Amino acid sequence: MATDKKLFLFEEVEKHNKIKDCWLIISGKVYDVTPFMDDHPGGDEVLLAATGKDGSNDFEDVGHSDAAREMMEKYYIGEIDPSTVPSKRIYIPPQQAPYTPDNTLIKILQFLVPLLIMGFALVVRHYTKKD
Repeated sequence: MATDKKLFLFEEVEKHNKIKDCWLIISGKVYDVTPFMDDHPGGDEVLLAATGKDGSNDFEDVGHSDAAREMMEKYYIGEIDPSTVPSKRIYIPPQQAPYTPDNTLIKILQFLVPLLIMGFALVVRHYTKKD
């Protein structure tokens, strides 16, 4: 690891969230994993999903090997200022128009389909019945 620790603000690290520029926060440390994107066994999507937040839980939940933890050292670039990390990020989904199906057609079909099936069964019985 580097001897002089650079201190990063969360807002600065949060901006590095692309395939060609990807930084992660894991256990209070900042890693530039851009060179590792193509080589990550889980794919680059997994790394991108951990950007813009503290990825410690994501990293620990997977159960990385000791070799993976040692490999992280070459991507270490500094520490995160803990006072700038939000305690909890709230996901706000994009606004969409509510879906309102036309219930009239559904109600008519719920009534007609059983009648049509019953009528078809009666016609088939009538024509296949032996006298």
